[in-house]
Amino acid sequence: MAQHDARRIAWETATSIPLVVLSVVFIVAYSVQILTPQMDPAGTAALNVVIFVVWLSFATDYVVRLSLAAHKWAFVRSTPIVLLSVLVPVFRPFLLLTRLRDIPYFRRSSGNAVRFTIVIYAALFVVLFIYSLSLAEYAAERDAPGATIVSFGDAVWWACVTMTTVGYGDYTPVTILGRVIAVVLMFGGVAILGVATATIVSFLNEKIGRPRHDQAGH
Repeated sequence: MAQHDARRIAWETATSIPLVVLSVVFIVAYSVQILTPQMDPAGTAALNVVIFVVWLSFATDYVVRLSLAAHKWAFVRSTPIVLLSVLVPVFRPFLLLTRLRDIPYFRRSSGNAVRFTIVIYAALFVVLFIYSLSLAEYAAERDAPGATIVSFGDAVWWACVTMTTVGYGDYTPVTILGRVIAVVLMFGGVAILGVATATIVSFLNEKIGRPRHDQAGH
């Protein structure tokens, strides 16, 4: 069992940087595919090949990691974003986050290092969350009858006000998929607020508790 986990960790460390690069490649290719729907057939075919190769790479990585995991069901439960990313295209940009933690720099365990990592993850998550779901919303809404979200700028603005639960109502989704994305944005906004609050509370607790500990030592 331990040998299997050691091999899995070694695999994850070795493939982390290449897969981070592939994640960025996917984000670029997916963005071009959504934002330039009138691309010539040759360009569309090339993008499809790139996206397929990236998907195949991550699908293969997931299968290898699962086969090397000592406790396979525990591995599946601990990697829901990875599995969703393999199955659902809109979640694939988040593979960038899942592979960052496999880079040794982000495995530091001190209090400050953990908080720093959480801040980086939260910032990247917010950017990727808004960007990728804006792309998905734009693709779902732009050709729908009666749509108000007809440009990528509209989609980004809508995603920001929806995630923060402001909801001005100037742009609203009219398709079923668009409304599902809206629900995902709302829950994501609540989760981000919770992580930010927990990080701030942890930081304040340590700063307040440290002087007391120093005084007790004297």
